[in-house]
Amino acid sequence: MQILTQLVFSGIALGMIYAVIAFGYQLTFATSDTLNFGQGESLMLGALVGLSLVGWGVNYWLMIPLVCLFGAFQGAVVERIGVRPAIKMKSEFGWIMSTIALGIIFKNVAENVWGRDDLKFPSPLPESPMKFLGANVLPMELLVIVGAVGMMLAVELFNRKSIYGKAVVATFNDRDAAKLMGINTGLVITFSYALSSLTASFAGVLIAPLTLTGATMGAVLGLKAFAVAIIGGLTSGMGIIVGGIILGVAETTTGFYLSTGYKDVPGLVLLLIVLAVKPAGLFGKTAIKKV
Repeated sequence: MQILTQLVFSGIALGMIYAVIAFGYQLTFATSDTLNFGQGESLMLGALVGLSLVGWGVNYWLMIPLVCLFGAFQGAVVERIGVRPAIKMKSEFGWIMSTIALGIIFKNVAENVWGRDDLKFPSPLPESPMKFLGANVLPMELLVIVGAVGMMLAVELFNRKSIYGKAVVATFNDRDAAKLMGINTGLVITFSYALSSLTASFAGVLIAPLTLTGATMGAVLGLKAFAVAIIGGLTSGMGIIVGGIILGVAETTTGFYLSTGYKDVPGLVLLLIVLAVKPAGLFGKTAIKKV
């Protein structure tokens, strides 16, 4: 039971990272019906930039807002270069190839700047495990859970309480009506991409001390986060959290009780089942369009 509890906590921590990245997918889908398929590379760049800042002597806690600013800028660049032209031309698939291409470019840049080898990210907290509900849990895992939940709650509060957040919600509900009401929907879409990459960069510096940091770390995390977004539903924040926890716990328990070679199987099987039974996701709502 103690081992199972420990695996569950580790799975929740991993799942919350997936959820934060998937939350970024939800942000862009809500405002523009597009997705940034380079989201994993945003996480990777955030982790590597954070590693460089820490190496230059910047305190970990001061480094986090700096990395978030970098992530927001990077997301705005992706929207401006890769997404906005496709939206203007009403290209149905142009943004897909553009965001994938930019993700590959960012990965190649990272390989040339930081190298191809994985690097150790120093932990800001003690690396010795602590007892929590009878299990040995790393302090950094607790920080990951608290930080991930805090980030998603902060974005939700921003959307509900601030006038700028209400502009995002209005664009999500009806982009054409929001434009007629004087809302600059183009700027809102840029903001959603900036916020999406900001959350991914934040996730990068959270998970980096628990794993190795390198140019290839974002590809797998981004793909699994996309699976979480599909499983939970691209229109449901609660669904993304539940989907992340399900996938994270499934991976840790499968890797321990069966084999690490099979830890990716349960999540993919669940993804296939959800797509076959409920394509909108476990908590998603199917949109009905009149034609």
